[in-house]
Amino acid sequence: MNEHLLSSEVQQFIRCYSEDTDTLAFAGSPFENVATRDLLQQIESRRKIKNKLPRWYDTDGILYPPKLNLEQTSSEETAEYKSRLVSGSIMADISGGYGLDSFFFSKKVLELDYFELNAELKEMAEHNLHVLGRDNINFHATDGLAGISGKRYDIVYADPSRRSDVKGKVYKLSDCVPDIPGNLDKLFAVTDKVLLKTSPMLDLDAGIKALEAVSEIHIVAVKNEVKEVLWLLESGQDSPIKVIAVNLKPNGEQVFSFQFSDIAAVNYSKPLNFLYEPNAAILKSGAFSLIAKQFNLFKLHKHTHLYTSNELIDFPGRRFRVIEIFPYSKKTMRSGITFEKANIATRNFPESVADLRRKWKITEGGDSYIFFVISGNDEKMVLICEKIKR
Repeated sequence: MNEHLLSSEVQQFIRCYSEDTDTLAFAGSPFENVATRDLLQQIESRRKIKNKLPRWYDTDGILYPPKLNLEQTSSEETAEYKSRLVSGSIMADISGGYGLDSFFFSKKVLELDYFELNAELKEMAEHNLHVLGRDNINFHATDGLAGISGKRYDIVYADPSRRSDVKGKVYKLSDCVPDIPGNLDKLFAVTDKVLLKTSPMLDLDAGIKALEAVSEIHIVAVKNEVKEVLWLLESGQDSPIKVIAVNLKPNGEQVFSFQFSDIAAVNYSKPLNFLYEPNAAILKSGAFSLIAKQFNLFKLHKHTHLYTSNELIDFPGRRFRVIEIFPYSKKTMRSGITFEKANIATRNFPESVADLRRKWKITEGGDSYIFFVISGNDEKMVLICEKIKR
């Protein structure tokens, strides 16, 4: 770590530089003791985390790693959420990285052991977390699985790297580093609880099969985009797995929970007065029948994950008032689409949004929402709706 990056002049330059970084790359560093590449890294990475890590962006004296090291970093919202799942006297973060998760974990335990093989990244995280006022973290530039050996922890957290030198980006748990399924014995030798973060692309059934003693699965979305899946593993666990689908929003949270083994009968109906679209976390959870049962809704079709009712209800997702319904055909489309702009969505429909826009000359935008769906009798339907604002 170049200490000259922390001088007041350089810090002010990094925070105030507003031009294109190509201009700086061509002109070179204005500071004798700071290389151009180091300045570019600080400016570009700081810009990248502006919305994701506002605390790191706004605090003086923070150092920023290469952009590649920020790809898998949690957002502040998801890091704060996962910190709610931990407690105890001592905890280990065996894939410390940039230190964001460790920052929030350290607020919930008395002592935290941070492990990171990349010595430069470890040094940067240590500097930043001291700047941010965390003084109960022990930093170790070593392999986390080796580092925890012989010690006892209340909980161990792992966020395995999903990038392989051989395979590029990977999604199977056994291809990540460290390989958690292959090292569960080592983990349960030092703790009774493991919290694991995985890609939102990981299939839940595949994760359950690969991991032992899954107690809870948390599917975490931010503003209706699934960001990560969290797995709580508990030694000796044999109870039904609890699934919590949470959508973190600026004005609150939408939470839907159930047992993974739960099944429910579902009733089907043509579209009624109101249409409901579950948030992304619920869709990822696969609770397509359970959501209908819990909220007493009808489903449009077995494979069309939209729901309907005659009376408006509160719902963890988007709500729409159905204005018009007609079968999908050339004739009905020409008479039914009386506007040039609309927000288009397809559910269980054979044509893509792009094809439909091009075919019917509908540009994006406006206040109208058009759903192209397959209904319960396998008929192609068009639903003209207006979104209900909360």
